[in-house]
Amino acid sequence: MRSLIDQISLQQGRIVALEGKGLQRMINKEQVPVAAVVIMACNRADYLERTINSVFKYQRSVSSKYPLFISQDGSDPSVKSKALSYDQLTYMQHLDFEPVQTERPGELIAYYKIARHYKWALDQLFYKHNFSRVIILEDDMEIASDFFDYFEAASTILDKDRSIMAVSSWNDNGQKQFVHDPYELYRSDFFPGLGWMLTRYIWDELSPKWPKAYWDDWLRLKENRRGRQFIRPEVCRTYNFGEHGSSLGQFFKQYLEPIKLNDVQVDWKSMDLSYLLEDKYIKHFSDLVRKAKPVYGADLVLKAYNIDGDVRIKYKDQSDFENIARQFGIFQEWKDGVPRTAYKGIVVFRYRGPRRIFLVGPESLKVLGIEDA
Repeated sequence: MRSLIDQISLQQGRIVALEGKGLQRMINKEQVPVAAVVIMACNRADYLERTINSVFKYQRSVSSKYPLFISQDGSDPSVKSKALSYDQLTYMQHLDFEPVQTERPGELIAYYKIARHYKWALDQLFYKHNFSRVIILEDDMEIASDFFDYFEAASTILDKDRSIMAVSSWNDNGQKQFVHDPYELYRSDFFPGLGWMLTRYIWDELSPKWPKAYWDDWLRLKENRRGRQFIRPEVCRTYNFGEHGSSLGQFFKQYLEPIKLNDVQVDWKSMDLSYLLEDKYIKHFSDLVRKAKPVYGADLVLKAYNIDGDVRIKYKDQSDFENIARQFGIFQEWKDGVPRTAYKGIVVFRYRGPRRIFLVGPESLKVLGIEDA
């Protein structure tokens, strides 16, 4: 009888250990975590392994500040066994058997599944595990060496300034040829995604109205953003290697493969990031734009190249912006009236070294209080 009781106790212990695998080991009772880190996974075990190894490289030394979770959507056995082969993380599994009804013919079911998974995972981390912040990664990302220090420094700004909706480690125009300064951060009206941190109070607002699909584009709608902005770096702190996935390699060769992953160890703890606070940032950004030399007419790329220092180019409307963006090779896409990476209608990127190019919207100078030359 005693032997039987011992066996039952042992089995129960194993079940409990599996459900919260490694969680207590990772969270030191005295250390309040900066954020939980969750890797969203589905059916790509090889990608997941590459992502976990990249995260562990820099997370192990700060694991009590950044407890790591894998959230798997579905029951792919190779992904589950890969996740459970690590004991320094907590595995969560989202099993959703409810059939998906797409809203338009020809839509991929995957985008609906992904939205359901995100809501479930974030509800788990904020409401079951009670974290105050969560960093979301996907199973096809590698991170930079200063990834965790960057988010720790940014969390202070995020807590102070309610006009910041989230902090991202990604710049859509972060290709090698368009970046220069690893210390530079920007505010943006466009949600970047791809390695980002949000707070519990923002999730309290988003969770009840979370969309059925296309959650990232939904976050870019003015009705959900409500005038708030996102922090993004000039040089990416994540690299997306996922050529095969739900987006079917869309844009991969042109936009994702050439992304520059930061390789400079920035001491974020010593950086004064108060310039990112809403009241200071508009002046900081206006000063940069005001000093830039206006360029007009045809051959804009050549003219910009021949000017020493920063340049500003005004666009009339979306099609004019797309035409100019095409000439330089940056993202042309808009969502709900906002170009990718834009702040107050202005898209900024580097061109051939430290020179900044500002593509300036028709109302942007007025909004920033700059007299049009």
